[in-house]
Amino acid sequence: MNMQALPVVALTLGDPAGIGPELIARLLARPDATADANIVLVGDRWLWEDGQRIAGVFVGTDEVKTLAEVRSRASTARPAFLAVQSIDPALVQRGQAAAPGGRAVLKVLDQCMDATLAGEVDAICFAPLNKQAMKIGGMQHEDELHHFADHLGVTGYFCEFNTLGELWTSRISSHVPLKDVAGYLSVERIEQAAELIYRSLLANGVAEPKVAIAAFNPHGGDGGVCGREEVEIIEPAVKALQARSWPTEAPFHGPFPADTIFLKAQAGEYQAIVTMYHDQGQIAIKLLGFSRGVTVQGGLPIPITTPAHGTAYDIAGQGKASAEAMWQAFRIASRMGATRILGKAALAA
Repeated sequence: MNMQALPVVALTLGDPAGIGPELIARLLARPDATADANIVLVGDRWLWEDGQRIAGVFVGTDEVKTLAEVRSRASTARPAFLAVQSIDPALVQRGQAAAPGGRAVLKVLDQCMDATLAGEVDAICFAPLNKQAMKIGGMQHEDELHHFADHLGVTGYFCEFNTLGELWTSRISSHVPLKDVAGYLSVERIEQAAELIYRSLLANGVAEPKVAIAAFNPHGGDGGVCGREEVEIIEPAVKALQARSWPTEAPFHGPFPADTIFLKAQAGEYQAIVTMYHDQGQIAIKLLGFSRGVTVQGGLPIPITTPAHGTAYDIAGQGKASAEAMWQAFRIASRMGATRILGKAALAA
């Protein structure tokens, strides 16, 4: 990729009490890390040094004073590093969620989001964070996705995607009690979720995405005798999607019973699955490859990705965390950031 066309991808160190700093150190120690992105690491100097120490690596960086200067660097062979002061090391107790850590995460992520809105950064990839720490540290939303959407002024539909290799999943309801899920199902929400994951796959470089829609009830409702949601909501949503014009041929199919839909995807028939609730997709994805899963924040004006696993407080500081999911999250951010550059260039032409 031409150096001038490389997307600027901001990396953050995640929760300072977790495995994030170690993961970023392992990621940036890879010789191919800078091949497809102009990387800028944003974080506390002491925390970055600590992550390298834990991982047993040293990564040379080029220091910058602002995010605005990253795109015009003479060389992208080494990551840029923007040192910020977000937390005092004395306030961090490894392996424990705490308010200072949550505040630090929010400060750094907000700075990176502001930079993307200003055109200085094309994508963000963050190391694992902790929702409890962020909430007690001042986050006013139920999760980071809603914080991102509010900060970025999103008014349209947004949702979280979980990915594993070539397979992406989204869900109609997320962090809600199972007894309330049926109330979240609607033709409009299913259409929005399906279209969003389809267009996100296009942005990730998938030429002809195929999207499968999951049923809600056992056996897909058995024609209505085991639940009416398929007949009254899901099937009409799929038909409405199929009736519209799309860049590729027949991208949406379903509904398929949830206990067989992932077999179709595993066989390569579909690249995405729209599930109706959290565990309907999460259990399958995590069984297929927990250590490689990635979360993509869908529906935002900028690409934001992170490993699907958490902060792993139980092994923080021990030097044995796998960076595979971190690497996959970074690769998706780089591809989507490159697509965003091309889209902006096309609009300007």
